[in-house]
Amino acid sequence: MKKNDSNIKKAIKYLKNNECIAIPTETVYGLAANAYSHKAVSRIFKLKKRPKNNPLIVHYYSLSDLKKDCEINNTFFKLFKKFCPGPISFVLKLKKTSKISKLVTNNSNSIAVRFPSHQLTRKLLKKINFPVAAPSANISTSISPVSKQDVIDEFGDKLKFILDGGTSKVGLESTIVNLIGKPQILRLGGIESKTIYKLISSIKHDFKKKIKVKVPGTNKLHYSPGIPMRLNAKKNFYDEAFILIKKRKNLSKNYFYLSKKSNLKEVAKNLYKTLRKIKKKGYKKIAIERIPNINIGEAINDRILRASKNE
Repeated sequence: MKKNDSNIKKAIKYLKNNECIAIPTETVYGLAANAYSHKAVSRIFKLKKRPKNNPLIVHYYSLSDLKKDCEINNTFFKLFKKFCPGPISFVLKLKKTSKISKLVTNNSNSIAVRFPSHQLTRKLLKKINFPVAAPSANISTSISPVSKQDVIDEFGDKLKFILDGGTSKVGLESTIVNLIGKPQILRLGGIESKTIYKLISSIKHDFKKKIKVKVPGTNKLHYSPGIPMRLNAKKNFYDEAFILIKKRKNLSKNYFYLSKKSNLKEVAKNLYKTLRKIKKKGYKKIAIERIPNINIGEAINDRILRASKNE
């Protein structure tokens, strides 16, 4: 506990000096900086090599902190009460009096926000007087990190500090819900869409239509290991790494298992870690077994599809 307190103090020092650090969340590790500082936020874009027109998600500790920057409504309150803190983000109207850097929102009057549940990051957010912009701590379009080592693999010594919070429990990014106008799910993620539908029956979810609101993680190519991926494979070719959702009796060095018994939450948690492991082993091709498109499987399939897109 003392070590964690010491590390939080270090993290705060860097953030107050407008530096970028990596922080753990229940979804993936984030590249964090003071969301009120133009200088700090610009460092996020530079480190990630992220296009400036791709806005960032801002992380808050409490509702009272959020109210300083955003306009909120009854739909937000329902979702907040049920799912926060947790792996869900909300697109809200930005107040004209907000101090949020315009780089965060790409000069828009809307902003994506969330309340992470990881206890170490919650302690950090509680001790500072500003929210943090924190997209995934990776180079733009590549695999999101779920551990300290993943962040090191991405940035090496370019990043001054990593707050180590172990392995991320969810392993996929947050679900994003647009609450400006008619509620709409913009990105599938850690909160299953069916649980949102039960709470907000009027919510829309149609990814065939072009999303008008620009939000993180919705580019065609994203979450990619940089290796060609063949989806819904029943078997692999000799030179392919084969990703399977459960263990098989016949073993092969080319087989990589995401769970023991087809547990989709376990599959989600292990997906990015497995893609990164395959890349490190030097494979040039990946085949992946069909993932059931139910519950969190919807979000898993969304990530796999985006990861397999050609640039």
